[in-house]
This record gives sequence, C-alpha cells and structure tokens, in this order.
Amino acid sequence: MRRLLAGILVAGLILLTGCGRRELIQTPNLYANGRIDPFKDCPPSARNNRVDVLYATDRLPVESKGAGQEYGFLRSPSLAYGICRVEIGEDVPWSVLAENSRTDDRDLSLPLSVRGVDEVGRFPGTPIPFIRRGGELVEDPAVLARKAQAEDAFRALVAKRLTQTPRKEAFVFVHGYNNDFEDSVLVMAELWHFLGRTGLPIVYSWPAGRGGFRGYTYDRESGEFTILHLKEFLGLLGSCPGLERVHFLAHSRGTDVLISAVRELIIEARAAGKSPREILKIADLTLAAPDLDLEVFTQRMVGERLGQGMGGVTLYVSDEDKALGLSTWLFSGLQRVGRVTFEDLNPELRKRLEQNHGAAVIDARVRSGFIGHSYFYSNPAVSSDLILMMRYGRAPGAENGRPLVPVGPNFWEIDKGYPYRNRD
Repeated sequence: MRRLLAGILVAGLILLTGCGRRELIQTPNLYANGRIDPFKDCPPSARNNRVDVLYATDRLPVESKGAGQEYGFLRSPSLAYGICRVEIGEDVPWSVLAENSRTDDRDLSLPLSVRGVDEVGRFPGTPIPFIRRGGELVEDPAVLARKAQAEDAFRALVAKRLTQTPRKEAFVFVHGYNNDFEDSVLVMAELWHFLGRTGLPIVYSWPAGRGGFRGYTYDRESGEFTILHLKEFLGLLGSCPGLERVHFLAHSRGTDVLISAVRELIIEARAAGKSPREILKIADLTLAAPDLDLEVFTQRMVGERLGQGMGGVTLYVSDEDKALGLSTWLFSGLQRVGRVTFEDLNPELRKRLEQNHGAAVIDARVRSGFIGHSYFYSNPAVSSDLILMMRYGRAPGAENGRPLVPVGPNFWEIDKGYPYRNRD
C-alpha cells in the first residue's frame, strides 16, 4: 500500500511540473510598487523583449524541430556552449514590457518562448585519450591543443558579451531534477530580466529530465556524470579576463551537483597553494530548495571549510516543499537541507552557523503552488530577497536594507509581504 501511495504521489508531481504555457514570473514585491526602477542601469542594447542566455551543456544533441540546436536528457561525453535566444511576450515593445515589469497587476500576457539555440563551440570529449611517450602515458597533445582552442574561443565569447554590459559579472544557474534544457534557460532569462538586465546570464544544463518512475535515479546518476564537465567549465569561467565576479545559483538536485564540483575545485586550489576566491571569483553561492542530506552537507560545507572559498553562502528552505518531502521518504527519512527549520538544528549546528558570518539560512514562509518547490523565483517575496542579495549585495537584516525576520543566529524568515511589511 505504501508503494502504491508513493507511486501515485510521484506520478502527480511529475505531471504537475510540466503542464501549461510558461508566463513571465510575477513581478517581485521589490519592484511592484514602482518605487524602484529595476532597469535604471540597463544598457540600451538590452532594452527589448529578448534575452540571450549563454549556456554550457553536456546533454546529447537531438534532432532539431526548427528552433536551432536542441538537446535531450541523454549524456554527451563532450561539453558544448552557445547562445539561447529567449523572447518575453509576443512582439512586445520595451516600454510596455518595462511598465508591466513594475506592477503586480499586468494588463497583458507575457509568455516565454525559446526562439533559437546556437551552439557556438564544443570541447573534446572526456576523458581525454592517452598516448605512450617515453615509456609513460600522457594525455594526447593533439586533443589538448583542440581543447585549448575551444577554451580560447569561449573566453573570446565572454569578453565580447562583457563589452555590452556595465557590470562585469556573471550569474550562473544550475537547474535541478526533472528539468529539460528549455526549463533551465527560461528560469535564467526571467531572473536576469528582474536582476536589471546587466551582467551575463549563464546556464549550466546537465542531462536531467528523463521523467517516469525511474527518472529521479537517472537524474541523480547524471548529476554525478556531469561533475567533471562542470568543474572544467567553472575553472574556465574563472579564467576569463575582464570577468570580475560570479554569482552562483543552484536549485534542488543541482545544489548537490554544484557543491560537489566547487568542493573539488577548492581542494585542488588549496593543494596548489592558490586562493580559491581568486581562481573561481565566487561572489556568492545560493542553494535554493537544496535536495541534500543535512549530515552530508554539514561534512562538506562546514567540515571542509568550503565557505572560506567564496564570498558567502545562502540557503533558501521551506518545510512546505512537497517535492523534498517525497525525497525525504525515498531516502528513509533522512533530513533534507531544503526542509530544515531552526528547531531541526542541534546545538552544535546552531553554534557552527553562528560562527560562519558569511552564511545565511532563509526560511521561506510563503505559498508557491501545490508542490512548493520553485518558490525561489516564482514567489514575489523570495525573488525580491534573491535580487537584494545578488544584485545589490545586501546582507541580511533590516539595518542592511534586507528586512528579514531573525529566528536565530544567521537564520531568518521571509513572509509574503517582504520587503514591505504593510503590503496586502
């Protein structure tokens, strides 16, 4: 009977996550009253209804149906990169889009659509083959040369995009379980729009989204598969001249993928006597609805001092997250980070959290659909906080212009009226 109930729940969650036409997310509360202009620093070239998202993916390409290159859920041994063109609204003038992005009472529909995907380059497949030289096995120099050429081409693409924005920063999104390529790109396009259309919007799309009853286990294994590619991509991004800071945002299973890659890079940097912050340029790392075992996360982040390799770490959690409730059941009741409350933390964890001044846990006391797993961008209160942190660099606390409700040391709550308490 328990298996039957679990199967019904899984089927319901799968069906509910992929239905209907995507519309631009609700205007963040921060902008809805018109007091703040999100597009004050938006360059003229970005004042339109288009968003060009730079992507990197190790999804296997599939036959195109007319919108340029397409990618499925199968794995590719090589990492590709390119530009995905997203349109907000149908032939909507900039003035109309900007006006409707500053109100919670829009007078028109703003559907999201992918208008084209251009694969610009592709790295050699991994692992790189070996040849024997002087009695030793070494990586094939010819393949390494092709890899270096692809890296130079990527740096040139980033440099070109940076000339078009006043902020020499990148916003990198790593999606979660059961997301296809288009899902991740649309989320990044929406967020970048409300981040003020400055900096570079980048998506790292790993081979998830198989679906079905075994889709979760497939996605978990694909998350392991992609770590080598993600490591190389993050290292390459950090090496781009002119790029000053990188803001990382990961969701659901993508939090495990990102943390694993960053962990290995930080360990490698320390072993080489180098500064992880200087190499990776991580301004902040945000984990939204993290599908991570709490004890494993504690060992990685706290035990290995990963927070010292970046500017700050923020977690968005909600005990109303039904997707993570299912994950908890699948893992025999082990506590998922994304559903943790302050009461769940033992005295030692509370002490550790208090000592880590760059860390913050935000308990989202808001409603966000039936499943409640996408609140980090779909809920206007939580998206407001994300913007205050990633765009404006505000630390938690009313004294910093980020009026979260304090629950305990570095543990905060957010409600539906945030950041304006008197909002209906």
